[in-house]
Amino acid sequence: MANETIKVGFVGAGANTALRHIPGLRAQQGVELAGVANRTIESSQTAVDKFELGEAYPTWLHLIEDPEIDAICIGTWPYMHSTITLAALDNGKHVLCEARMSMNSLEARDMYAASVANPDLTTQIVPPPHLMACEKHLMDLIADGFIGEVVNVNIRVTDGSSYPDSDAEAHWRQMRELSGNNVMTTGIWYENLMRLVGTASSVSANAQIVVPYRRGWDGNRYPMTIPDQLDVIYSLAGGGSVNMTVTTVSGSFAPPTEIWIFGTEGTLRIEVNGLDVDPKVTGARKGDQVMSEIVVPDEKRGSWRVEEEFINAIRGIEPVTRSNFTDALKYMEFTDAVQQSWQTGKRVYLPGL
Repeated sequence: MANETIKVGFVGAGANTALRHIPGLRAQQGVELAGVANRTIESSQTAVDKFELGEAYPTWLHLIEDPEIDAICIGTWPYMHSTITLAALDNGKHVLCEARMSMNSLEARDMYAASVANPDLTTQIVPPPHLMACEKHLMDLIADGFIGEVVNVNIRVTDGSSYPDSDAEAHWRQMRELSGNNVMTTGIWYENLMRLVGTASSVSANAQIVVPYRRGWDGNRYPMTIPDQLDVIYSLAGGGSVNMTVTTVSGSFAPPTEIWIFGTEGTLRIEVNGLDVDPKVTGARKGDQVMSEIVVPDEKRGSWRVEEEFINAIRGIEPVTRSNFTDALKYMEFTDAVQQSWQTGKRVYLPGL
């Protein structure tokens, strides 16, 4: 499809689809936003009217089975990702799927197998944006020996943390029927770390459900089965270890999300203060007296280009790197290992592809 118009249909025009994918795809040359299927035809028509998305389809199956549609952008919660992806690939559609990849690694492996079985179709999972601005420079620093060999990584994730509140309405990430084995933003940050220090070989996890009941969207109280406080220790396949804490219940005075990477020759620190501000990177090498700010060169500064990469991959211009189904499967295997370790109290060893 090097020069043909690419017609994209949306399954679930939710918040992130409206914020990023609709404008991002509209900005690409030769792309037509051709249709949408939300949970009801009325919601679909509202999205068509608001975002100029072509046709409102009665169901997502009608959209996927339309031979005029070339690519599908999946904006639902994870509970539908595998089902829609498999159907889309079976109908010859390219797939851009919102993260997290799926509910669990079994679904993720089915998606991966289907993508391998359809090498002519582009498949992509939306990557996390947190480190995009500095990721390339950090990868180069580590590859060039700035820290030497990795000894330990310490990451504390406090995004959205507040004091425990049983009256607060449950977020979809706290609903296992929508989110599966995904725990808060654990998979997001594992994916970020994967690019810097590699994958895990084994995992030990301890977790708490500090708020055991939360209000559902219907106002009723429901028991929670997804942790809101998680501590993970994992060994890296390439050597070294990671201590990860993810919490949403550490109060309003919790420090910002930060990553410390300790090596045999140096140290890196990345502080993340939300998505609207570039991460602050500081570092030091053996013999330095203080940590100094590390400025990302303009030529290495990354930015959000997910939709551009997706369309370029369909046209054969570049491969998908952020994120391909191979990498997404790896973070789902980690997610399941965390779940299994928490439930059994044992160290869990991760499979290889």
